[in-house]
Amino acid sequence: MPAPKRSPAKKKPITKKTSARKKKGKGWPIQVKVGIAAVALVLLSPFYYGYVLRSFSATWRWIRDIGGNPHYRTYRNFNIAIPDKYHIHGIDVSYAQGKIDWEKVKAVNEDSVHITFAFIKATEGILSVDPYFQRNWREAPKAGIICGAYHYFKPSKNGAWQARFFLQTAIIDKGDLPLVVDVEELNHVTPEKMRQQLKEFLTVVEKKTGTKPIIYSGVSFYQDYLAGYFSGYKLWIANYHQPELTMTKGDDWSFWQHSDRATVTGINHVVDFDAFSGDSLAFRRLLIH
Repeated sequence: MPAPKRSPAKKKPITKKTSARKKKGKGWPIQVKVGIAAVALVLLSPFYYGYVLRSFSATWRWIRDIGGNPHYRTYRNFNIAIPDKYHIHGIDVSYAQGKIDWEKVKAVNEDSVHITFAFIKATEGILSVDPYFQRNWREAPKAGIICGAYHYFKPSKNGAWQARFFLQTAIIDKGDLPLVVDVEELNHVTPEKMRQQLKEFLTVVEKKTGTKPIIYSGVSFYQDYLAGYFSGYKLWIANYHQPELTMTKGDDWSFWQHSDRATVTGINHVVDFDAFSGDSLAFRRLLIH
């Protein structure tokens, strides 16, 4: 009897093995890749870090002004904090500020803070004339700025000679601020000798002009060497980056140089910034008549 035929075994379909080298996905979409590249470029850009630093600086100034003293806040146009108690503001300049565009200086105004007056360096010692004095003395008044001239005093030189040299250079007129003597160093002489020469200087200037000069000095120098010796003279005191000027009782000041690093449109260098202690009527009374 013939053997029954065996039906062929059913073969299982062959499953292909996935190659280990084959990628499991297609990767990020092109839009994501472009976005990542753009962010990377921004983060690596120096402009980005400059923006961050400027933003941080502005935020810090805001926190300092509001959190510290809201009456002593930073003004963007001058890049310094200015006490808002005072309403008549000015600057003082010399050759260090170079060629000044006084029309632009006069035009700067932020929240009613603008330049009303300028003290301009004229002379130093008995021989030195500031190279920019004549130009500044001529151009600042044309722009409507009230001016005063100052002399940098050298205690080692004869006070009367310095006064005559100063008066030959700075020719004042009606409407100007009184002349100023800037005394801030002993110049290798004793305090007594310095005061003697300064007194001679003041006497000559007052006799020739009929007006008492203003004495300028730093707060420490004034308190150490001048306080109590020159009563009756108006004071211009330097004391930087403080919300208020505190002087010894009895020392009445008229001008306060409260910053040495203001920036003003029209001046290509930082400049000293000043405030007058009184109102507009007191300021007009101070001017040469």
